[in-house]
Amino acid sequence: MKRDLRLAKFLLLTVVVSVSCATIWQIWATRQRTLNEINTNSLNLAQALSTYAEGIFSQSAMLLSVVENLEAEGRAPKNLQRMQSLVSHREGLLDQLDSVFIVDARGHRLMPTHSEDPRPTDSSKNAYFVHHRDNATHDIFISSAVRSRPGSEWELTVSRRLQDSDGNFAGVVVATLDIGDFLQPFGTIDIGKSGAISLTTTDGQLLLRYPSRVEDMGRNLSGSLNFRRYYSEIATRGTASFRSQLDGTHRLYAFRKGDHYPIVTTVALGRDEMLSAWRHQSLLTLCVVGALLAAVTTAGLRLIVNINGRVSAESSLVAAREELLQANRRLEVLASQDSLTGLANRRVFEQALELEARRAERENTPLSLLLFDLDYFKRFNDTYGHVAGDQCLKIVSDTLAYNVHRPGDLVARYGGEELAIILPHTELKGACELANALLDRIRSLNIPHSASPHGRVTASAGAATLNGMSSANWKLQLIEAADRSLYKAKESGRDKAMG
Repeated sequence: MKRDLRLAKFLLLTVVVSVSCATIWQIWATRQRTLNEINTNSLNLAQALSTYAEGIFSQSAMLLSVVENLEAEGRAPKNLQRMQSLVSHREGLLDQLDSVFIVDARGHRLMPTHSEDPRPTDSSKNAYFVHHRDNATHDIFISSAVRSRPGSEWELTVSRRLQDSDGNFAGVVVATLDIGDFLQPFGTIDIGKSGAISLTTTDGQLLLRYPSRVEDMGRNLSGSLNFRRYYSEIATRGTASFRSQLDGTHRLYAFRKGDHYPIVTTVALGRDEMLSAWRHQSLLTLCVVGALLAAVTTAGLRLIVNINGRVSAESSLVAAREELLQANRRLEVLASQDSLTGLANRRVFEQALELEARRAERENTPLSLLLFDLDYFKRFNDTYGHVAGDQCLKIVSDTLAYNVHRPGDLVARYGGEELAIILPHTELKGACELANALLDRIRSLNIPHSASPHGRVTASAGAATLNGMSSANWKLQLIEAADRSLYKAKESGRDKAMG
């Protein structure tokens, strides 16, 4: 039963731990799959938006290349007019394009797209002018969002350097892109309440962001730890998870570097928002599994309690049975032993005598019996009291029991101060020799007995032997023969053995 209890506890613990671990692993695996799906979808979206942005920049660069023909044809008024007409015709093909103009080497505008263009005529302090003036390269330069004048719309500028025939700086050709029109397709994309889409240069300059925020315009992210750790290290694309430096929201980021231009397109989705469905599903799973585990645990505990009750009952029964067996053994001892001397009592003596007599008859072997009686024992009790008499009888009994060694021999209290010894396989001569030896042991005790002629406690012994002959009253005959021998010993002056 205890084994069943241990097995039930082990099985219950195994089920609870296994189901809990499996559930936790399943929830964690589902979370990883959800994140992987989000990252994959975000990377695909970043790829599409990067292609869109590069397409706009490529079309802007084509317009700029048309204007670059001025380097070959010169800047005569008729050439500028013809070029302005050509640009005006093509700029309608690009919705995001706001204007195209040329500034000379001093930053003065040579060819505005519209004659009513209200932009300042001096561009010498603008980022695109300073960049091309200081860098002798024909590469496209994309500057951060600016306003051409207070209160106007935010714009991006795409520009190229102009050179004269000697290769010296001769000005800049500039295309401006309206950020509102640029971001219009971004507004059709569901990125959640905390999502964001951004376009930055590879050196950390924020070009635009959706949703657009005025405080982010022109921000430089190159000093950001997250930018240095992720943006600047990516080869072509990548994903990351961190807290935004702009608004402090923890987002899942997907990066895509431009194939032809130094730009990085980023799709950022709010981590908590994207994982809300997973959390809801996980919470539902935990509730269901928790309820099942609670039911299993309750049933298991009830089973364990029942088994434990049965084990306790069984233990109580075993303990009660053991106590009963011990009580029975004590009763058997009490039923077989004399309470004063500890020797076998009269009942055990008679049973043993009958058993040994039958064996002697069956095997045709001798069986001897010795009867001992303490001399003048009544006088001893009268002189020293019954307590001293009981103690004397006990000492003599212990002496006889100690000096009778054979396993088959039995020392018993026959009655009163009479003691008996059954001696299987013993002739009369051997019985008499043992009786005399035991009398010597009693004398050597030197128990004082002032009422005895011998001055100490002595005993008389009678011996008789049955020589394997069967008769109806053999047991009585053996006892009577031993008793007659004892009587002879007493008649002969006591303190001796007769047989």
